[in-house]
Amino acid sequence: MACAPSPTPGGYSVTPTEPAAAVRPPLPVKMVIAGGFGVGKTTAVGSISEIEPLTTEASITEVAAGVDDLSHTPDKTTTTVAMDFGCITIDPTLKLYLFGTPGQERFGFMWDDIVEGAVGGLVIVDTRRLDDCYAAVDYFEHKQIPFAVAVNAFDGKVEHELDDVRWALDVSDGVPVVVFDARERGSVRDALLTVLEQALARTEA
Repeated sequence: MACAPSPTPGGYSVTPTEPAAAVRPPLPVKMVIAGGFGVGKTTAVGSISEIEPLTTEASITEVAAGVDDLSHTPDKTTTTVAMDFGCITIDPTLKLYLFGTPGQERFGFMWDDIVEGAVGGLVIVDTRRLDDCYAAVDYFEHKQIPFAVAVNAFDGKVEHELDDVRWALDVSDGVPVVVFDARERGSVRDALLTVLEQALARTEA
């Protein structure tokens, strides 16, 4: 039965309407971007974040330059000393909160706090110095956190075939190994979606 218009104190009639459907905010999902020193973690977060990314960059001192290998990144003048943070709304139902780890081993004590609560990780690799990413791969394997390996295409190319990278890192066939460009928003998005697929597959297994 239709509702009759309700009289108002001023004598006007108001027809009741259905309440507007509540709009749910997107589900917040935490994801970690990890890897060695200078592989492109800060660049990746900055490329895709819909907000001004929070970075904890510090100038590379002469002392740090003697510890960190700058041979493949001679123009690098700063380094992450705590973490990077950004976010991206994938669709109306899902929002990724991105936490980038520092790459140097001396900051490894921070990883447990940064990774806590994350659904998965993207391990960025520079094929010119694969040794630098072993620690990140080992960390996610040890913690049994879903992850994918993203080979950053510096200068638009990679030094090794993906099968060779998988063999060198000794990761299982179930771990995706992809090529991406940390400077390109769409490329970073696709790599992050690969991690989401890994996390979803883990929950359904």
